[in-house]
Amino acid sequence: MALLMVDVVSTERSIFSGEARFVEVPGAQGELGVLPGHTPLLTGVRPGTVRIEAADGSETYLYIAGGFVEIQPDRVTVLADTAMRADSLDHARAERAREEAQALLEQQSGDIDYAKAQAELAEAVAQLQAIRRMRKQKEVR
Repeated sequence: MALLMVDVVSTERSIFSGEARFVEVPGAQGELGVLPGHTPLLTGVRPGTVRIEAADGSETYLYIAGGFVEIQPDRVTVLADTAMRADSLDHARAERAREEAQALLEQQSGDIDYAKAQAELAEAVAQLQAIRRMRKQKEVR
C-alpha cells in the first residue's frame, strides 16, 4: 500500500509527523482530499480540521488556523499559523470566543474591526467543528 509522509508544523513546533494513507486539509477554496500520487500543489489553508488517516485506519484530528499546504506525490506538508491536536482544544473557551465574535458583528457601531471579528468568528467555529469531529469519531469506536 502506498503511503504519504505527512508533516504538520506551526510557527512554534512540529505537531505531527508520520505516514498516512489519506489526508484531508481545509484548503482556501474548499476541502482537499489527498491520496498517494496526488498532483503537486501549493495553496493556502483556512481555519479548520486536518484529518490524517494512518495505514492501520486510525485517525488523527488537528486544528489549524490558516497557513499553507504543499502537496507532493509522496508528501504533504502543512505550514500552519497555529496548529494543535483537536483533543487539546477547550470547548467552553471556543464557545465563548464564538459568542463574543458574533456579538461584535451584530453591533451596528463603527468602532469595531469587522474583518478581525469575522476572522475570530471563523477560528472559533473551526475549533468547535474540530472538537465535534473528534468526539464523533471517538463515539464510533
